[in-house]
Amino acid sequence: MNVLLVGSGGREDAIARKVRETDNLYSVVTNENPSIIGLSRDVIKYKKNSQEIIDFAKKNKIDIAFVSPDDILNTDLVDKLSENHIPVASPGKKAAMIETSKEYMRNLMRKYRIKGDIENTILSDKETLKKFFDNNDSEYAVKPIGLTGGKGVRVMGLQLSNVAEAINYASEIIDRDGKVLMEKREIGEEFSIQAFTDSKTVVFMPVVQDYKRLYEDDLGPNTGGMGSISDKNFILPFLSIDVVNEAREILKHIVKSMREEGNPFRGVIYGQFMNTDHGVRVIEINARFADPEGINVLTLLKSNIVDIFLDIYSGTLKNNIKFMNKATVLKYIVPPGYGIKPRETELLIKDRIETDNFKIYYSSVSGTLNKVITTKSRALALIGIGDTIYEASDIVEDNLKYINGDYYIRHDIGTEAMMKGKIKD
Repeated sequence: MNVLLVGSGGREDAIARKVRETDNLYSVVTNENPSIIGLSRDVIKYKKNSQEIIDFAKKNKIDIAFVSPDDILNTDLVDKLSENHIPVASPGKKAAMIETSKEYMRNLMRKYRIKGDIENTILSDKETLKKFFDNNDSEYAVKPIGLTGGKGVRVMGLQLSNVAEAINYASEIIDRDGKVLMEKREIGEEFSIQAFTDSKTVVFMPVVQDYKRLYEDDLGPNTGGMGSISDKNFILPFLSIDVVNEAREILKHIVKSMREEGNPFRGVIYGQFMNTDHGVRVIEINARFADPEGINVLTLLKSNIVDIFLDIYSGTLKNNIKFMNKATVLKYIVPPGYGIKPRETELLIKDRIETDNFKIYYSSVSGTLNKVITTKSRALALIGIGDTIYEASDIVEDNLKYINGDYYIRHDIGTEAMMKGKIKD
């Protein structure tokens, strides 16, 4: 098979490697990722020109395409590929609204009475915003309606110290976007559940937890994700199977509701959930593999990903997808100053340090496999694979000596001290 992959971050590097286990890869990249380029038979640079990508796909007789990044799913690319009879295993622009419009997602949950919704309201003028806070003494999460790369949400009591700061930030969003989403703050452990779906069958992947905060002990500003963990039994030690099943049912209900709405979702969908004292709550729904959480599950995937993509496209997805029974811990290497005032740097990587239990995925970098030039975004995803989360974390730490340069990494992700702090007696 000839497979077209659009995207070139760490998540896409993980997809590319799964494709190359069995089939030919052709790529459309946003940065000159040395791993993806090395795996591809042919590559072009993404220029927001759907016709150029269509011509590239036709020239290379593409059998199935997968469009990965959220910002590109928010364009007409998937729809244009489909119109030109190029099979795609990703949602079109309308279905991707489940991620690209938080307003659409909340309205869908309300209309179909889907469990897990959060008390919310959308405000579009500053006078109403001030009255909203005059009449409410709860804490809220202030969210843009559209995409923010995981960095746009600010929560009272965390990134926002008081009502005045919340009003100022919400006002900035109204000035820029015309409206802002206010969601009542929920307290609990967040977790991610990703799934393959052809709009009828939903096949779940192992549960993963993402760590967005920049600094250790979950302090500092939100980022695109500093790392993530998964466990060998496919849930997490601080979650019960009842909680996981409740979240899975919510995701199935969302897929079913979109189909009933006449907006069927085909591709990879995932929910960011929170386990609260009053049940599972939906923080957000996304229309793609997560990053970093997608890298954890793709590393564990045993089944042929190209077959899965073909089944998604043809509507014949089967619930027989297999994953390794291993724990994983991912820690992102990022450039100095990342999340605040990042600066580009150079990283040197010892040749052939990857093993059965340690992988390096290349993200927003250029250069070569052994000498990468970072951008201002995440650079390298290091992932350890072990029988326990602690072991997988130690594997990452043991391999840091093979990477030289000026960088930042959160060492605490997946450590025994962190995990014991999450597990209640």
